[in-house]
Amino acid sequence: MADFQNILTEEKNGVLYLTVNREDKMNALNFATLEEIKGIFEEAADNRTIKAVIITGAGEKAFIAGADISEIATLNEVNARKFAENGQEIFAMIENCHKPVIAVANGFTLGGGCELAMACHMRIATANAKFGQPEVNLGIIPGYGGTQRLTHLVGRGKAIELMMTGDMIGAEEARDLGLVNYVLPTKVEAMEKAEEIIGKIMSKAPLAIGMIVDCVNAAFLSDENGYQTEANSFSRCVKSGDYKEGTSAFLEKRKPIFKGE
Repeated sequence: MADFQNILTEEKNGVLYLTVNREDKMNALNFATLEEIKGIFEEAADNRTIKAVIITGAGEKAFIAGADISEIATLNEVNARKFAENGQEIFAMIENCHKPVIAVANGFTLGGGCELAMACHMRIATANAKFGQPEVNLGIIPGYGGTQRLTHLVGRGKAIELMMTGDMIGAEEARDLGLVNYVLPTKVEAMEKAEEIIGKIMSKAPLAIGMIVDCVNAAFLSDENGYQTEANSFSRCVKSGDYKEGTSAFLEKRKPIFKGE
């Protein structure tokens, strides 16, 4: 991985650790940081040594406290649409990644930070995490897919309430609503939980993991028949070497060795 101005990266045991590193700005997302995230995921998608990604924020106070307000304040009607579409495109890359992506949400996870976390396949929160879409306080709405993903995750009524009031919720409530998978006392323990889950996933068939992402995402696409996507993906899996290895290993009572082929 190249050196970045606003992101720290480390690759260890097949896992890419991506840390938004603007601690003095509460890790706020600015244009440059978004472009760095885009570049990282473009590279990770084609890098066979990277099997999974964990995203977190530098320090203990914030995962990402929102977008950079100094940049939002410069928007006009013309470039605001491009601003939103660019963020949506980058977060869609994360959501559609065929490798598991887990957000470890430490501290404030607001606005664009909440939207980024929701684009990940799973979310693990620290006990001090706070979630919210407070854009209404600025006279705007979420623009990076938050209106859609929050609704999918917590339901129409609660999503509308949270976005209309701009209220923050704590980690425990976020878990109860289905916004996060687990809540752990500290960031260290949350990272360990993420690594535990990824360790399990990495022992499975990579092609099947990618197909699961496609099928789950299809459930939320109005122009796609999710059941047909599932049937097509099932067929693709059966054509793979991983299918032959998995079934053979089961019958031979041994652990499978998957190659993602």
